[in-house]
Amino acid sequence: MTRKTIKFSAAAVAATMIFTLANAEGSYAFAQEEQITEPAAQVAAPVLTDEVVPVFEAGEVVQPIPEETEEDERANAAATASSLRELVALTDTSGDLSENMQCLAGAIYFESRGEPLSGQLAVGQVIVNRAESQRFPSDYCGVVFQRSQFSFVRGGAMPKIRTNSAAWRNAKALAHIAHQGTWDSEAGDSLYFHAKYVKPRWASRKEARVTINRHIFYR
Repeated sequence: MTRKTIKFSAAAVAATMIFTLANAEGSYAFAQEEQITEPAAQVAAPVLTDEVVPVFEAGEVVQPIPEETEEDERANAAATASSLRELVALTDTSGDLSENMQCLAGAIYFESRGEPLSGQLAVGQVIVNRAESQRFPSDYCGVVFQRSQFSFVRGGAMPKIRTNSAAWRNAKALAHIAHQGTWDSEAGDSLYFHAKYVKPRWASRKEARVTINRHIFYR
């Protein structure tokens, strides 16, 4: 091969390489251009709807207040009273008593109206306890008029009550308190009592719970 041929061949090879490189660069540039000019992903446009706005009325809202029952009144009185005397004073006695409550209040009045309020409540508590015990009648009148149980009962009847007296007012209040259990009585679960100046035969067979002034209470 002549020197001229060698030079020509070398020139041809060089031209080929330059052309190849130029094509490669052009392809790369084209790829880059396509990547840049490629449209962005389509983003869904927000759908606009009518906005729902809550409507507030400016009118006055009236909340009905439930009426207070008699039990609520007694519970409130018991919660605010600091002593039994105060609770007796706060207890409403203006309404008529049922026959059953009349018997309870009458027993408190005749058996203990000369006793302190705690002693009167204790008498009422005994009658309530008896009515709740299976050993005695199941209502206050049955307990009070049971034969030979209460000395004030004469011929199966209760004597006349001085209804305009403070003692009767107290007896009615204490009957409500004993019936509702709104004040703890010192008598507790007692079922019997007697005055200290008498000694009934049954007393020795019972367990003494408390002595309040002139009465002793037993279970």
